[in-house]
Amino acid sequence: NPDIILLGTDQGATLSVNGGETWSSWYNQPTAQFYHVITDNQFPYWVYGGQQESGSVGAASRSDFGEISFRDWYPVGVEEYGYVAPDPLNPNLIYGGKATRFDRTTGQTQDISPMVLRTGKYRFNRTAPLIFSPADPHILYLGSNVLFKTTDGGNSWQIISPDLTRADPGVPPTLGVFVEADADKGKHRGVIYSIAPSPKDVNLIWAGTDDGLIHVTRDGGKSWQNVTPPELTPWGKLAQMDASHFDTATAYAAVNRFRLDDLHPYIYRTHDSGKTWQKIVNGIADSEPVNTVREDPERKGLLFAGTERTVYLSFDDGDHWQSLRLNLPATSIRDLVVHQDDIVIGTHGRSFWILDNITPLRQLNPQVAGSQVYFFVPQATYRMRRNNNTDTPLPPEEPAGKNPPDGAILDYYLKPAASGPVVLEISDEPGKLVRRFSSADKPEPVNEKDLVVPAYWIRPPQLLSAESGMHRFVWNLHYPPPDALEHEYPISAIYHDTPRYPLGPAVLPGKYTVKLMAGGASYTQPLTIKMDPRVKTSPAGLQQQFELEMKITEAMHRNYDALQQLRKVRSQLKDLRQRAGQGPTANAITALEKTLTELEGSKGGFGAQYLSTSEGRSLARLNSALTSLLGTVDSADAAPTTQAIGMFGDVQQALEQQLSRWQEIRKQEIPTLNATIRQAGLSPINVEVEAGTAKK
Repeated sequence: NPDIILLGTDQGATLSVNGGETWSSWYNQPTAQFYHVITDNQFPYWVYGGQQESGSVGAASRSDFGEISFRDWYPVGVEEYGYVAPDPLNPNLIYGGKATRFDRTTGQTQDISPMVLRTGKYRFNRTAPLIFSPADPHILYLGSNVLFKTTDGGNSWQIISPDLTRADPGVPPTLGVFVEADADKGKHRGVIYSIAPSPKDVNLIWAGTDDGLIHVTRDGGKSWQNVTPPELTPWGKLAQMDASHFDTATAYAAVNRFRLDDLHPYIYRTHDSGKTWQKIVNGIADSEPVNTVREDPERKGLLFAGTERTVYLSFDDGDHWQSLRLNLPATSIRDLVVHQDDIVIGTHGRSFWILDNITPLRQLNPQVAGSQVYFFVPQATYRMRRNNNTDTPLPPEEPAGKNPPDGAILDYYLKPAASGPVVLEISDEPGKLVRRFSSADKPEPVNEKDLVVPAYWIRPPQLLSAESGMHRFVWNLHYPPPDALEHEYPISAIYHDTPRYPLGPAVLPGKYTVKLMAGGASYTQPLTIKMDPRVKTSPAGLQQQFELEMKITEAMHRNYDALQQLRKVRSQLKDLRQRAGQGPTANAITALEKTLTELEGSKGGFGAQYLSTSEGRSLARLNSALTSLLGTVDSADAAPTTQAIGMFGDVQQALEQQLSRWQEIRKQEIPTLNATIRQAGLSPINVEVEAGTAKK
């Protein structure tokens, strides 16, 4: 069918089914082509990059609306090819290109280039490196054929290096359109392609060029030394350099030789300030050029590299590499950064990707790998709201990225499969049990016919695994769900990620203990929970909220227990009435049935009234009232309102009256009726409820 046309562009793919008269949106697949990636220091952090033919972008690493969508992206005024450099002290100021300064508060972008007009004196690559010093957040570097430095946000620049490129690198043999005899084309083509300021010494800066040179300064640019490895030849591009976080004499360099028709990997390492270099590519596929290499800032010797196909890691400072691809598509990895506990990559064709929580990689060693069971130390966990959306959710077909897990990530390793159930127990600082999970748990079945929303919205149940291998379990930082008669899936829905409400109270920030039980032994690790730093509610306010939610939950438990007992009695009364026939015994049974029916009442729902009528004070209606009240109190990380506290008092008073009435029926009216029933030769009423009775 010639009317069906698929068009591939730098922006993605777009489809026409009518011969090109109309086209679909290209906002359908994550196909952004990034050159570099960087993160800022706000919370949650944002990710930035310049896209091929599509401008620049900043994107949240975690959305307040449950998934990362168009609501969490914005252009940042940077050239489409260039570096992005968010101000370490003010995330609303974003530098980029060659160079510009974007102010998010006004939306304005100012040209702050040191080269106001092109004079031919300085050469800039379209991906000119622009980077803040990790040792001084006021210093910003920009690379051309010389190194520029500003300490006032680009209002003025100073040159702190000579020309660091080759005087005459010759012409790569692959560029047949040039000839070395052409004087205008045969000299001074190189530029600084990578800058690596030291995190430990503000005066230590490494610079690599696209024509195969490495220079280093130890005095802030007053003097430079050429420390190029002997085997680097002209037109070997220093794609990325990284200065060590642990040792000022150590640096790493990723080199690609595309312009020499050489597609082999090249990574170099120095431990003596560039006097000697070692090539470290053992384990990287021989046909995968390397674009970036980064050192983990927390574990010495843990390295990451991005190639033209995937990500690699090394636990021994680059002596050996292995794939870290996981679910990553085979694509060009152009840049990679480690932000706290995450790896963030920019790909050329598959947009941004983030690997959440690499703390297990930092803990891996031969002893861990040889363990029968190992429980990794969890990272510090922030208590976050799952989804702040109070409006209609985005449709499933709207492109969106996944949020990080909303809870504590608990990683464990089982060398052989566990012979019995695997159990996780979380306890608070005094040692009181907060939550318990077991691989023997059975998820509550979901009948799609009973759902009021399509099943594809619902979050699948998460179960502990007892199988062999690495496992990741996420605890949502909540106590067990309360005993509710009614459940719902909130309007803050996310495709395949909407939990059933109500949830139990959220735990308070503080210190907790997590115990893993497997293979007949137990393994304990500490867990620190912190509050979302954007929340300004005082600890006292959070404590007040927590205590009220726990009181509501306890009231729901007492209410539900009474309802279970009452419903069991009603079921027995129905059977007794059918067998009692006519007469005083049947009349007495009918009278108690009526009393219990009124006491139980009906559940709430849209437009239901509470407290003002006898039905509104029934046990079932009070359970609905408590469920609604729990949602009100938990609607934000804030102290409960005066009216919410007052309403709980009213509901609690009504509940106590109804529970007192139920106890009166249990202790007086049912024994009296049982005496009558026995005289009629019928089995008496049993009030006790077996443990584990299913909720209705």
